Amino acid sequence: MKVFHVMIISILLANATFSQNIFKANVTEAEKNEPLMGVNVFLIGFQLGASSDVNGYVEIKNIPNGTYEIKFSYIGYEEKILQFSFPNDFEIIEVLLHHQAEKLEEISVTSTRTSRLISDEPTRVEVIAGEEIDEKISMDPSNISMLLSESTGIQVQQTSAVSVNSSFRIQGLDGRYTQLLKDGFPLYSGFSGSLSIMQIPPLDLRQIEIIKGSSSTLYGGGAIAGLINLVTKVPWRKREISFLLNGTSAFGVDVSGYFSQKFESFGLIFLASINTQKPYDNNDDKFTDIPKIERLSIQPKLYFYFNENSELEIGLNYITENRIGGSLPYIQGTTDSVYNYFEENPSERFSSQIKYSLNFSENKSLTAKNALSFFKRTINLPDYNFRGRQISSFSEITYAVFNNNTNWIFGLNLFIDDFEDQSPVIAKRNYNDLTIGSFIQNTFDITKNFILESGFRADYNKDYGLFALPRVSLLIKWNKNISSRIGGGLGYKIPTIFNEDAEKINFRNVLPLNKGNLEAEKSYGFNFDMNYRTILFNQITFSINQLFFFTRLNNPIFLAQSEKDPAFFEFSSLSGYFNTRGLETNIKFTYHDIKFFLGYTYVDAATHQGGTVKEFVLTPKHKLGLVLLYEEHGNFRIGLEAYYTSSQILSNNEKTRDYWINGLMMEKKFGSIILFLNFENFLDTRQSRFGPMFLGSPSNPEFVEIYAPTDGRIINGGIKVNL
Repeated sequence: MKVFHVMIISILLANATFSQNIFKANVTEAEKNEPLMGVNVFLIGFQLGASSDVNGYVEIKNIPNGTYEIKFSYIGYEEKILQFSFPNDFEIIEVLLHHQAEKLEEISVTSTRTSRLISDEPTRVEVIAGEEIDEKISMDPSNISMLLSESTGIQVQQTSAVSVNSSFRIQGLDGRYTQLLKDGFPLYSGFSGSLSIMQIPPLDLRQIEIIKGSSSTLYGGGAIAGLINLVTKVPWRKREISFLLNGTSAFGVDVSGYFSQKFESFGLIFLASINTQKPYDNNDDKFTDIPKIERLSIQPKLYFYFNENSELEIGLNYITENRIGGSLPYIQGTTDSVYNYFEENPSERFSSQIKYSLNFSENKSLTAKNALSFFKRTINLPDYNFRGRQISSFSEITYAVFNNNTNWIFGLNLFIDDFEDQSPVIAKRNYNDLTIGSFIQNTFDITKNFILESGFRADYNKDYGLFALPRVSLLIKWNKNISSRIGGGLGYKIPTIFNEDAEKINFRNVLPLNKGNLEAEKSYGFNFDMNYRTILFNQITFSINQLFFFTRLNNPIFLAQSEKDPAFFEFSSLSGYFNTRGLETNIKFTYHDIKFFLGYTYVDAATHQGGTVKEFVLTPKHKLGLVLLYEEHGNFRIGLEAYYTSSQILSNNEKTRDYWINGLMMEKKFGSIILFLNFENFLDTRQSRFGPMFLGSPSNPEFVEIYAPTDGRIINGGIKVNL
């Protein structure tokens, strides 16, 4: 009996010893050497596992003797499998996990001039990059309007019912208050503003960087509401060739080609795009809901690598377009004595960009750049003609010093803008602006978790004097999951005749600027946002960004009937101010191959004058976007979208109805070939369903204000080839 007891005790002791192995590890982010919370760690082949805590520490108990594989997985990071033998004499294993290539935190931003990772940038920058750009290209490869319109806080505003000229707004303010840049060059402003986003092909874009709020300190006047910087691809040793062919149910065809490669001492990029659109009438009122369009875009760019420390970029852009909308019988060439109204917009754009970079050492560099832009446009109506040409030039030189925890950037710039009115009118609306500026910017890593960015700009305009523009932003990393940014600054805008109100009436009877009665528009504003990221149920990545914003614009310019002659319109400075305030909420869930996005915008924008408060017209208070995406990386993608726009106020104080727009997109990859199919607005939401699109007679129509889509349901599909 004693022998039996001894055997039982021995077996129990052996079993206890057999199960007493403990695995301990610290899991760390390889790039930043920071602990990772929520990493799933489990023993392959056993029901044994755990998740790392806030310090990255993980512990697995009751591991039997033997040799096993332990798997480390964390959404957004490369999976790692390591082999260990038990028992062992090690105490705590150090495990490094690397980011996946597409992880958002690895994106560097350039708009703030510091080229920092977005997670370390004190100024709040939103980035549309990588797969999101690729997805939107499949939906509309002809221009960037969809890329912007489906971004939280940005509203694309159509200014013509039949020509579909469009502008964009940030936080409720007109498009003239936002700078549109390409690789840091202000190429799209003034006369070309209402056509810019409708003419820029997206195939060569690497990412789009969006800064909301007063940003004039960065690039000068005009960035009161913010700036949008289109960042193009750069050549690499590996050749990149892309072709795209797209067709739509509205009789549109898009053909684009892109080539880039870096050689030993030079690099080459070439983009060519042809976009054609037949006149399209979806409501049978014999007026175009999409105009006839013929557009050609050619954009070559050369890079010269003189040595490891110096580089020269030379880029050219040429776009020619003829856009004609109006009565369908007239455009199709059939004789009709009633339906003979038309709006024709032929335009031509040529621009050049030159940039030279020199690195004196690892932490000192000099950059000089220049952009020259020529734009010519004509607006032809049956009884009216407006035409002109705009020449603008932007030159800048910057010197940067980068230390361990402090970055300094010093710069000088010169902006020249000249417009010649070539219309057959006596009162020419010519203008010539010259602005010279200097700026200084500092980014200071106070500690690892407190980063301060500050700047000051002094601009002098020959007509409107001196502008002092300070700006400050602070990033606080409370812990690994929570961070916040707060910032603000001053801004200004030089008056021109080019705004949405003048565009809507095709500049008809608009008088020249009377600079003696006008003041430059000035603003101040601030943003505050909070970011929170975590892992839910050890499987779902959850993130939320909550932004609050406020901007006050003093002495805004407005267009009204002339007191001397009501048949004409003139610009005046309002004896009051604009206030825009609100919030943006962005939420993202990721579960394996499924992603869900929610974006909500609330905007309270109003004019304040003499104790009277008037709500902005055509500015919805509420916008909601919902996107559900399933994606097998490198194989298949399907997405469902729904966008809600609340009611708006028209100029006659009438209230519009709210509406939803829904879309479905599919994409399948076969090696280097991608087939795509997109059902945009498949429920056919359009303004013509809510009421007539024009009043009066067809030969002399008075078009209503545009507050909803006019094109309705569009199905498009095509093929992309990436070599």
